[in-house]
Amino acid sequence: MSPVLELRGITKQFPGVLANDNVNLTLEKGEIHALLGENGAGKTTLMNILYGLYKPTKGEIYINGKQAEISGPTDAIRQGIGMVHQHFMLIPVLTVTENVMLGEESMRHGVLLDRKAAAKRITEISKTYHLEVDPHAYVRDLPVGIQQRVEIIKVLYRQANILILDEPTAVLTPQEVEELFNIMKLLTGQGVSIIFITHKLKEVLAVSQKISVIRRGKTVGSAKPAESTEQSLAELMVGRPVELVVKKKKAQPSKPVLVVRNLFVKDKRDRIAVDNVSFEVRGGEILGIAGVQGNGQTELVEAITGLRHAESGTIQISGQEAANKTPRQITEIGVSHVPEDRQREGLVLSFPIKDNLILNTYYKTFAKGIVIDEQKVNDTATKWVADYDVRTPSIETPAGSLSGGNQQKVIVAREFSRPMKLLITSQPTRGVDVGSIEYIHARIIDKRDEGAAVLVVSTELDEVRALSDRIAVMFDGKLVAIVPANEVTKEQLGLLMAGVPESEVLIKLHCK
Repeated sequence: MSPVLELRGITKQFPGVLANDNVNLTLEKGEIHALLGENGAGKTTLMNILYGLYKPTKGEIYINGKQAEISGPTDAIRQGIGMVHQHFMLIPVLTVTENVMLGEESMRHGVLLDRKAAAKRITEISKTYHLEVDPHAYVRDLPVGIQQRVEIIKVLYRQANILILDEPTAVLTPQEVEELFNIMKLLTGQGVSIIFITHKLKEVLAVSQKISVIRRGKTVGSAKPAESTEQSLAELMVGRPVELVVKKKKAQPSKPVLVVRNLFVKDKRDRIAVDNVSFEVRGGEILGIAGVQGNGQTELVEAITGLRHAESGTIQISGQEAANKTPRQITEIGVSHVPEDRQREGLVLSFPIKDNLILNTYYKTFAKGIVIDEQKVNDTATKWVADYDVRTPSIETPAGSLSGGNQQKVIVAREFSRPMKLLITSQPTRGVDVGSIEYIHARIIDKRDEGAAVLVVSTELDEVRALSDRIAVMFDGKLVAIVPANEVTKEQLGLLMAGVPESEVLIKLHCK
C-alpha cells in the first residue's frame, strides 16, 4: 500500500535564503509523524508548500501514490489536506460560526447563509472532540486557547484526512494539551494521518510514531520515539549538546521592586478578571505565576504594563505609583515586557527587524534631536540579531516574514538589551526551539542575578517550576497561593490551578 503522503526532493529558494534543501518526508495512514527543527529550520515553509501557500522551487508531492498538483489551499483542501497554523488565520470581527464557514459556506434556499446548520455542526464537532466553544461568540472576545480550538474545528469541519498541526500546543494549557492528544489519537484511529510540528520534546515522545528532524533546511535524521530521548532529539535538532535543565544559584532577594495591592481589573467583557490581588516581587528574585489560561493572568500583566485600565488598587514600581500610567511611562520607570501575543502586542509585522528592535527606545537612545541615527540603529540591530541568533537574511527583513520563534527572539533581544529594574515575561518561550529556550532561560536567570525583579507568567508548569524562586497560583481571578518553588510539586500546582482549596492540597503553603 502506498503512503498517504510523500514529499520528494522538496526545495524552496527565497531571495537570499534556501529554506528547504532537497527534503523528503513520508506519512503513513493513521500515523502521527512529528517534524522537529530549530526556529527557521524550514518546517513551516515545508508545510506551507504542502498546503499550497508556497510553490516549491523543485520537488514533487504524492498523495496515495499519485502525483498531486497543489497550487493553492483550495487544491490542498480538495486533496483532503487541512492545516492548523501556528499563528491563527481567524477574522476577529466575525463569529466562530462565520470563521469556520469561510470557504465552505452552507446555503439555505440557495441564497442565504445557513448559519444555523453550520452552528449545529460546529457544536457536534465540539462535543465529539471535547473542543467546547460557543459558535455564536465573536473571535475577538475569545482567549488565545479558545481561538486555537476554533482553528482545529475549522479543519475537522472540512473532513481532512491529512492534518498538519503547526505548533498546536503553543497556546494550550496542560489540560488542553491532553485533550488535544486524545483527539489526535482518536483521529488517527479513524485513519487520519497527522504531521505534528512542535518544539516540545516530551510531547513528541508521548504522542508520535515517527520523528523527522530538519536543520537549516535539510533533513538530518529520523527516529522512533521508543529509541529516542529528549537529549538525543535536542542534539539532533541543534547540532550540539543542549542543557535541558535550568541552572541557577540560590536567589539573593533585596527590597521589593513591584508591589501590587488590592488590584481589581476588568476584562474585555467588563467582568472582573483580576479580583483583589496582592503580591510583591523583590529585586534579585523570580516570581512565577501559574494558572490555566483565562484566569486573569493576561489582564494582570496588562494592568502592570499600562495596557489595561485598573479599576482600583495600587501598583508600585521602584516606589513610584504606576497604576494607569501609559506603556511609555511604565517603560521609562525601568520595565521590560515580553508580551503574551508577540504579533499583536510585541511587533509591528510590516516594519523591518531593525525598527522593531528600537520600538520603545528610538526617541531616546537612537535619535539626534528629531532625526533617527540610522547608522547607530543598523549597528545595534546587527549586534542584537547576532547575539540572540535571529535567523534572518537581513535586518531589513519585515518581522512578519520571520518564523514565530524568530519573532520571539526579536522581542527578547529588544527587551533584554537595555537596563531594567523589572522584567515581565508572558509565555517567554512560546513556539521557541530547545536551543533558544536554553538561551532565553539563561538570560532570565542573568537578569535576576544582576538584581532585577522578574515576573514570569507561563502555562508551562515545567518552565514556571524551573525558573521561579516563588510561585503564585491564579484561579478565577484570585491569587490563591504563593509557595516556594522548591517545596511544591507539579501535581500540587495542578490541583491549585484547578481550584482545589489550599487546605485540601497536601502541602503546607507559605502564603504571603
